[in-house]
Amino acid sequence: MPFMSFSQVIGQSAVKQQLAELLQHNRLSHALLFLGKEGSGALPLALAFAQYVVCEKANPKKVVASGPSLFGEDPVESTPTHHSPLTTDSCGVCSACLKAQQFVHPDIHYSYPTVTKKAGEKPIATDFITEWREFIKLNPYGNLFDWIEMIKEKENSQGKITARECDEIIKKLSLKSFESEYKILVMWMPEELDKEGNKLLKIIEEPPPNTLFILVAENEELVLPTILSRCQLVKVPALDNSDIEEALISRNKTEPAIARQVAGVSEGNYREALQLVQHAEEDWLVLLREWLNAILKGGPVAQTKWVEEVSRLGREKQKQFLRYFNHQLELAIHFRIRGEALNIGEKEKDFAVRLNKFASIEQQEAIIEELDRASYYIERNAHGKMLFHALTIKLYHIIQDKVVFLME
Repeated sequence: MPFMSFSQVIGQSAVKQQLAELLQHNRLSHALLFLGKEGSGALPLALAFAQYVVCEKANPKKVVASGPSLFGEDPVESTPTHHSPLTTDSCGVCSACLKAQQFVHPDIHYSYPTVTKKAGEKPIATDFITEWREFIKLNPYGNLFDWIEMIKEKENSQGKITARECDEIIKKLSLKSFESEYKILVMWMPEELDKEGNKLLKIIEEPPPNTLFILVAENEELVLPTILSRCQLVKVPALDNSDIEEALISRNKTEPAIARQVAGVSEGNYREALQLVQHAEEDWLVLLREWLNAILKGGPVAQTKWVEEVSRLGREKQKQFLRYFNHQLELAIHFRIRGEALNIGEKEKDFAVRLNKFASIEQQEAIIEELDRASYYIERNAHGKMLFHALTIKLYHIIQDKVVFLME
């Protein structure tokens, strides 16, 4: 199947339908802002939509002959056929689609944060176009961190869309389109524009004919208000667990049992799901049982031994472990409410029953809050050993009044 058609974007059927109708019913704004959290697929959707717009089958270009041809035939006016309700995706085989899939279509331009490699230079997106094509093909659900890690040459590089890049955008979009009806700019992470983005206000507000801006953002609050106010918002929700599970099985060849477990803790983030699969061999349940037993009946020596063990895992695995515990607590709360009607595996069900024996809903919610706070501090480079020592003490005080053995 074509690489960047709607059919290749995970889930998001409602958004795909919305986008198809915008084009089919001539309700397409000149500036769209795709807003979706990391791993939701906002960027793949934007790229698929750009391909859909230039597709020769989905959106035939109107061509009007300006006079008699060299051979004396009468001028012929060709008009696009009416969009069929079935044409809700790009064909994937026309010349425009083939070029869009390789990110070489002359009327689709890309803008994204870049890094400075030499002192005094002012980089632009086309300086990194080879890396961009590789990044999108290999990691379309990646985030800004993944991108900067790929292109940086020194530590602490900060991604930014520069003032010079804004000048280049204006220059490119001021030219006539080469092959398609539309000239398209796909800008990823407009949050990194800073005040330089105000250079684009005039061309966004009064664009040349048939110019389409597609901005892709994760955080609405970080987009310049002056730009935000000029865009039609396309909200991209977090992915459903079922869509992530199916994608892991069909695309990543993940074992169904692992795919189901990972989908449940990925919080609608396919990038996070792929990260979790890499560490699926970790037996988080055993580690969790050991921790709770150390808290509830092991005493300071067992707790210190466990903290030493978990502090050697590294930040990413520590976050994944906390996320796994959080998921188990949420399952326990749902199982308490829905009982056997909750469709979970036997191991999860058994653990949910045990969690519900020693902690009330209020206690479980308090633990979830502490785990979320701990994850926040881990992301900000908190000292792992100190953090888990403190977290162990907090959990003890939350659940000290009800103690059961978690292992037979």
